[in-house]
Amino acid sequence: MSELKKLNVNPCKMCMPIGAAIAFKGIENSMLLMHGSQGCSTYMRRHMSTHYEEPIDIASSSIDEQGTVYGGEDNLKQGLKNLIELYSPGVIGIVTTCLAETIGEDIRRIVADFKQNNELGSLALVTVSTPGYGGSQFEGYYLSLRRIVEQLVEEPAHKTKKINLIAPNISPAEIRELKRILELFKLDYTILPDIAQTLAAPYTADYSKIPAGGTRLRSIKKMGEAAATIELGALVDSSLSAAAYLEDKFAVPVYRLPLPIGLKNSDLLINILAEISGREIPAVLKEERGRLIDTMIDSHKYNGQGRAALFGDPEIVYAVSSLCQENGVKTILMATGSNIATFNNKLREITAANREQSLILNDTDFEEIRNYISEYKINLMLGNSDGAFIEEKDGIPLLRIGFPIHDRVGAARQQNIGYQGTNTLLDRITNQLLALKHDNFRENLYQKYYQPLSKSIAAESFTEQSFQTAELSVGDQ
Repeated sequence: MSELKKLNVNPCKMCMPIGAAIAFKGIENSMLLMHGSQGCSTYMRRHMSTHYEEPIDIASSSIDEQGTVYGGEDNLKQGLKNLIELYSPGVIGIVTTCLAETIGEDIRRIVADFKQNNELGSLALVTVSTPGYGGSQFEGYYLSLRRIVEQLVEEPAHKTKKINLIAPNISPAEIRELKRILELFKLDYTILPDIAQTLAAPYTADYSKIPAGGTRLRSIKKMGEAAATIELGALVDSSLSAAAYLEDKFAVPVYRLPLPIGLKNSDLLINILAEISGREIPAVLKEERGRLIDTMIDSHKYNGQGRAALFGDPEIVYAVSSLCQENGVKTILMATGSNIATFNNKLREITAANREQSLILNDTDFEEIRNYISEYKINLMLGNSDGAFIEEKDGIPLLRIGFPIHDRVGAARQQNIGYQGTNTLLDRITNQLLALKHDNFRENLYQKYYQPLSKSIAAESFTEQSFQTAELSVGDQ
C-alpha cells in the first residue's frame, strides 16, 4: 500500500484463520476448532463452502460477553469435549481469532492442561495463533503447516527415499495433478496438505461428518525421515516455512520452487523431480511440454494486446506473472493484500526487461487497485472473485483464479499447474483477449480513424472568413 494511504478499503485479502482452516482440512480425519466468537467460524464455513461447493464443518468455542471479560478457557475446553464426542477425529487443529487474541488467551497452556486432565489416546491436538489482524490467509495457511510439522513430526529412526511436498493453497484438482506427476517419476511421497478428496469428495449415498482423504497422521510424523522436501512457495518467509523447519531440525534438504504455472516454472519442478528420482523425464511429460510450446506459438500473436492486472495470494500472482511474461501479455499491475517482504523484489526480477515499468502493490486494497486499473488502461484482470465489482462497474473482464471464487462453479476443479494446466490457462487468457478485440472492434475502429478524420474536416471547414463572421456576430450582440 502506498505511503499516503494507510486505511484499507475492501482489503485484497482474508484473515489468517481461513488460511489455517484450509490447511487443516487437508489432514486425514481432522477437525478445526476456532477459539473465538461464533460468527468467525460461520464466516469461514460460508467462504469455503461457496468456493469448494462442499459442506464445511468448523467448530467454535463460542466466546460470549462473559467469556470476553473473564476469559474463554472453559468454553475452549468444553468445545474440545463436544467436538471429540460428536466427530471422533484423529487430529484437532485449535486456532485463535481476533477476539481470543485481543483478550490474551494462551491456547497452548489451555490445551496442555486439557491434555493432562483428559484421556485422549492417539488424538493429536495442534495449536496455532492466528489473529485475524496478524496477517492474511497466506500467512495463516503457511504458519499452520509449520505448526503442524513442529508439533507432530517425530525424531527419525532412519532416513528413507521418500520425499515431502509442501503444497500451497491450490485447488483439489491441482493436488491430484501433482500426485500424477510424482507417480510418473515413481516417487514415494507425502503431500502436506492433501485436499484432493477432503475438499472435493465424490458423491456417495451415505454422508460422512469428516470426509475421507487427507495427509495421514503417521505420514506427517515421519516427514523427518525424508530424503528431500519440495516446498512450492518461492515467497514464503523462513519463519512460516515447514520445509525450513524440517531442514533445520532434521537436516532434510529443501528445494524451494515457485508454483509450477508457466513453462519455466513447470520445467523447474520437473527437472528437480528427475534429479531427486534419478530417472529420465517420462515421455508423457515431454509430450505435454511440446503441446504447451505449440500453444504458446499459436497464441503469442494475440497476447501482445493484453494489459493485465493480477491480484490475490503472492504465490499465485508471482507464478501467473511469469506465465504472462513468457507469452507477451504485459503485466501492468501486480497486487497482493499480504505484507510479504520478498513480493516486490521477486516480481521486479521477472519484469525487469519490460519496456513499460510494472506497478507492484504490497499490502493493498481493492480501492487502490481499481484506481490504478483505470489510470493504466488495463484490459484484463486475473484474480479471485473479490475483484468482480471492478468487472461490473468498469467493464474490465476478470478471469477467476485462486481463492476465493464465489460467483462461478468449478473452483475446486480448476487446474492451472504443470504443462497441461498452463495450456488451459493460456487458452483462457488468449481467448479473453480475442473476445475483447472482437467485441470492441467497431468502437476502436471509429475512435482510431473516423473521429480524428471528422475533427480534421471540421477544423479545415472553419475558414478565416467564418472566423471573422463569428467575431462580428459576437460584437453585434
